Amino acid sequence: MSPRLEDLPLRDDLRGMTPYGAPQAPLPVALNVNENTHPVPQDVADDIMDSVAQALRDVNRYPDREFTALREGFADYLGHGLHRDQIWAANGSNEVLQHVLQAFAGPGRTAFSFAPTYSMYPLLTRATGAEWVTAPRSADYTVDAGDAAAQVADAAPDVVFLCSPNNPTGTPLGLDVIEAVYDAAPGVVVVDEAYFEFAPRDERSALTLLPGRERLVVSRTMSKAFAFAGARVGYLAADPAFVDALRLVRLPYHLSALTQAAASAALRHAPTMLGMVDEIVAQRDRITATVEALGYVPHASWTNFVLFGGVSDPAATWQRLYDRGVLIRDVGIPHHLRVTAGTEDETTAFLDALASVDSDA
Repeated sequence: MSPRLEDLPLRDDLRGMTPYGAPQAPLPVALNVNENTHPVPQDVADDIMDSVAQALRDVNRYPDREFTALREGFADYLGHGLHRDQIWAANGSNEVLQHVLQAFAGPGRTAFSFAPTYSMYPLLTRATGAEWVTAPRSADYTVDAGDAAAQVADAAPDVVFLCSPNNPTGTPLGLDVIEAVYDAAPGVVVVDEAYFEFAPRDERSALTLLPGRERLVVSRTMSKAFAFAGARVGYLAADPAFVDALRLVRLPYHLSALTQAAASAALRHAPTMLGMVDEIVAQRDRITATVEALGYVPHASWTNFVLFGGVSDPAATWQRLYDRGVLIRDVGIPHHLRVTAGTEDETTAFLDALASVDSDA
């Protein structure tokens, strides 16, 4: 008889935990994990492949442990006067956040956020042995600066996660909230801007708050706006001293030479890669308008997805869409579902399927 997980001498604090996972199914339209469903433009793909091929010539050697060229590329892309000593990167933003927790959380410490929010935060927190603590958002999923500061001051966490804009709700987060939370927090404040490129162009990033705030971190990813989810590249900007702390916990040579080459090449084509953002935002807004016309309640979104309420039976609606070849996400919020804004054709397929589900109900 094969042993079961519970038969192994697992850490007690990991028992009963469930690993992160979103449904993966070979359906024609997959809009459930907030990917950028647009393919990488061919000329950019060609340059990336050339760069990876060149890196392969030296793949017998360890990569640049400090991924210097990539950090310079991220600093140039982000702007705001940042330089490479303020940049960190890893295999997806989840590993970036894991490094932060390994350095600043752990046993006997706490990490805090406002729920509902990104489901990996508690998993990463508990996996490092820290305690996960949440405070509720308002009914519309916003966070008030004064209330947030009071909640953080009361909890006194070692790490605060502020998802801006928030996943899975798409809700914007004002810079006043970040400033108030930072002033109230005794520990590190992480502003997760994974979806920032989908926010209105005139909105200020939390990157503008970094000067003089050595405990503030702004994380980003190439998975969303850059259509680079399969490459697994995330990064953050912070004070150089903070970046030094992450070197204490990272594995040696954690970013492969091939990853560094691919990401650096993609950054060289940032304007082309980001050219898809406007189209995605247009489809997001189209989803918002149409689901509202169908009688649902979409929430304001500054991301590449829409959370909509008014779903009487989310599991049944999800299954009916699945049966029609459309995969979206049940994020566990009662009477809600979430859908990624895909291409125009994918968006049409989802909206047609949702309309047909309504007509069959």
